[in-house]
Formats: sequence, structure tokens, C-alpha cells
Amino acid sequence: MAGRIRPVLSETVGGHLALIFLPEMGNETKIAYRRSWPTEPFADPNAPDDRGQLEPGGDPHTWSETVDRAQKEKVVEELGQIFESSGVVVIAHYAGMTVAQMQDLRAKMREVGGSVRVAKNKLAKIALEGKPGSKMGDLLTGMTVFAYSEDPVAAAKVTEAYAKGNDKFVILGGAMGNDVLDQAGVKAVASMPSREELIAQIVSCIGAPGSNIAGAIGAPASNIASILSTIEEKAAA
Repeated sequence: MAGRIRPVLSETVGGHLALIFLPEMGNETKIAYRRSWPTEPFADPNAPDDRGQLEPGGDPHTWSETVDRAQKEKVVEELGQIFESSGVVVIAHYAGMTVAQMQDLRAKMREVGGSVRVAKNKLAKIALEGKPGSKMGDLLTGMTVFAYSEDPVAAAKVTEAYAKGNDKFVILGGAMGNDVLDQAGVKAVASMPSREELIAQIVSCIGAPGSNIAGAIGAPASNIASILSTIEEKAAA
């Protein structure tokens, strides 16, 4: 039929669900938006969709399949970087959480330099292959969300505090480097001092300028060993 258009791809854009239509018979590409209200349940990326399926009476959406495959490869690459570079990663279930609640969690994570990521479990498992904490993939069932931070305890602290005020946010476990954490492990990490708190404690012990300690903590282990040696000497004096 002349002038017919068909949706081939849907994405969340700026808080809206965007349905992207490809032109047929020379029409311009069109995009329709449906607003995602703050009180709506946050979507499950693991839910099946119909992208790449046959259009009744038509040919396979080969363009859609190509785009979908490229997007999946990009997601796997991004997740791999997260698992490789993060100081700590926390996995939790979020079934029943609203868009507004997820936005609140994201905001709290940004305050400590962390982030939140929702992705299909299948893609996350692929991204975990050969990465530190790869056995974390055993936790990936149902509607899961990743909270992660470069600081080795920040994400654990935020998620533990958030879970206490939201019973729909259920921590499953996570990983710190090669060590896979269960719920108790995440709680234990959350009780540890953050990088800033650790710096403050060391400063109080040796009376050195905070900037010097901060630089040393990010330096090779030999520098840290020197700091610890100084603390021991102070304590023995």
C-alpha cells in the first residue's frame, strides 16, 4: 500500500519511548514518542520483543536486525569496560520500582561518582566472560540492575542505604575485583570506610597534608607501604 510506514525500532529517548518508523514509497522517516511517566514501572530489558520478526506479508526486517546486532555489540563492549574498571559492582533486583525511584537511585549514585546500568542479562553474561568477577554472572536472573563505582566501597554504601528504604530494591550480591560477593559480602563492603574517609583517618594519624596522602593512595604500593610504616613508627613513639 502506497505511503505505508512500519515501526522497526523502539528506544527510550529523554525519558520517552520512541517508536522509529522506516519510510516506504518515499515517505520521510517518522518518530513517535510515548511519555514514560515517573509512576510507571521501570521497564525490564529482558522482556521479549518482536524486532527482527517478519512483517505480515513482507520480507524480514534485515535493516532492523543489523542495527539491533550493532547495538548489542556496543552494549557488551560498554558492560565489559564497566566490569573491568570498576572498584565494586553491585547487582540487585528492581522489579516493581517506578521510573521516579530509579531516577532517585541514579542521582544518589552520581553524588558519589558512581553509576547505574540496566541491561539484558544475556548481554551482561557475555560481557563478563574473561573479566574479573566473571562468576557474578550466576546472579543474573530476573530484572537486574548494576550499581558500580570506581571507589571500591561507594556503590555498596549507596545501594545498602537505598535498599533499607525501598523493599523492591533487593541486593543479590556483586563483585570487588576477582572476588564475588553475596548479600553479606556487599553489606560488609558497605561498612568499610570510603576512600575519603580512609584519607581522613590516615591524616589524623600522621598529621600530613591531605593532598599528599590522596596522591600516595593513588600511587604504587611502595608509597602506601611507606605511609603504613610511618603510622607504625608514630604509634610506637
